[in-house]
Amino acid sequence: MNYISTRGLSPAQTFTQILLGGLAPDGGLYMPEAYPSFSADDLAVMRGMDYRELALTVLSRLADDIPVADLKMLVDKTYTTETYSHGRADSDFSQITPVRKLEDGLYTLELSNGPTLAFKDMAMQLLGNLFEYALDKAGMDINILGATSGDTGSAAEYAMRGKHNVRVFMLSPVEGMTPFQQAQMYSLQDANIHNLVVRGVFDDCQDIVKAVSNDLEFKAHYRIGAVNSINWARVAAQCIYYFKAYFAVTADNSEKVSFSVPSGNFGDVCAGHIARQMGLPIAKLVVATNENDVLDEFFRTGVYRPRTSAETAHTSSPSMDISKASNFERFIFDLTGGDGDKVRELWRAVDQGGAFDLKQHGLFDRVADYGFESGKSSHADRMATIRMAEERFGTVIDPHTADGLKVGMAHREPGIAMVCLETALPAKFEDSIVEALGRKPERPAGLDDIESRPQRYEVLDANIEQVKAVIVAHAND
Repeated sequence: MNYISTRGLSPAQTFTQILLGGLAPDGGLYMPEAYPSFSADDLAVMRGMDYRELALTVLSRLADDIPVADLKMLVDKTYTTETYSHGRADSDFSQITPVRKLEDGLYTLELSNGPTLAFKDMAMQLLGNLFEYALDKAGMDINILGATSGDTGSAAEYAMRGKHNVRVFMLSPVEGMTPFQQAQMYSLQDANIHNLVVRGVFDDCQDIVKAVSNDLEFKAHYRIGAVNSINWARVAAQCIYYFKAYFAVTADNSEKVSFSVPSGNFGDVCAGHIARQMGLPIAKLVVATNENDVLDEFFRTGVYRPRTSAETAHTSSPSMDISKASNFERFIFDLTGGDGDKVRELWRAVDQGGAFDLKQHGLFDRVADYGFESGKSSHADRMATIRMAEERFGTVIDPHTADGLKVGMAHREPGIAMVCLETALPAKFEDSIVEALGRKPERPAGLDDIESRPQRYEVLDANIEQVKAVIVAHAND
């Protein structure tokens, strides 16, 4: 299995060759030359597998340059009940990602029982073990540069803390994250973790990460790696739980299932798209946005128009306060039939602060073939959905999951199960839960005092050179 760039100007490479690097040298994102395909017979066998067996089956098709025995070791090390037992007391942690039935045909997929109580743990814990494995094999070290709007940062840091030969430089916006989210990151005292708080919004942080990644000389000299979902391994690992959820809510492989996915950077729903391309019988992938509705606008109109930092709203689902969806380029690459020239043409406008309209390129009609639909949610919608979920289903959900549930319920079809992806535990968004329900959400044991713990971080301007200077200062610690 070789991987190629969405922009068509970089040589094909293997999974382990792209694992540590993030963006391709031409600025594109890596994609498989061809998707592996799971037949009906394959799916019948996979139906009886537990999470680790499914992970090995899916990943062995996507990372075929890692010996199966080594990959099994990494999977078994990652997906343990001990690692994924930090969420609700009534969850079946042996399932790793339990499905919760709300009513006939409507479910949530629990992805928030990992160390940082967010779905990012599902891929990030594996990525940490993959990085350590690959670095040991190559005799290298790495400086990871990432950006977070709330959950990626803590998930990456908890996955990489204490890993030898790994240093993490995580950019986060000065405003937007909740105190709980900030405390999860800033309270870490590990010497290999560096939190850089940027005077700006998430998109400023993301732009800096991309700019550093595109400085090929600096990237090579300081061994810069990526853990954001521009990293293919992140997306590949997220495909697994779509397979797990599908088998959990169906009786046989003749049934189809729809998924509603709270979306900002398009990474989580992109994993669903990839699972569908590999043969999983998915009916619809519902893209649920908040007020930052760049993706909803695209799927309704064909216009992809990233917003400026000034236009990006601060909302009560802050991890989705994103106006440039990095992984969206992967879907457009598939939509064009793998045409790197066309992707470069479209992103030339985006990279210059503009937009593109697929109707003008004769491509928008193809979108329907991929089963995408979309909708958006407001603050009032989130509060109402959180209250509804408790009153009607007896469960408390976080604001991002509320976006997904609200939009998902509006897109249900008779006879087709709708699975809404839970993205975080309510404890991470206390103020919103208090506003909606009039009480604080329960916290997992050991996290009652997290905001009062000593914090360690550095505040910088939204300036590429300032970030580079910090990396240079600590690159060889």
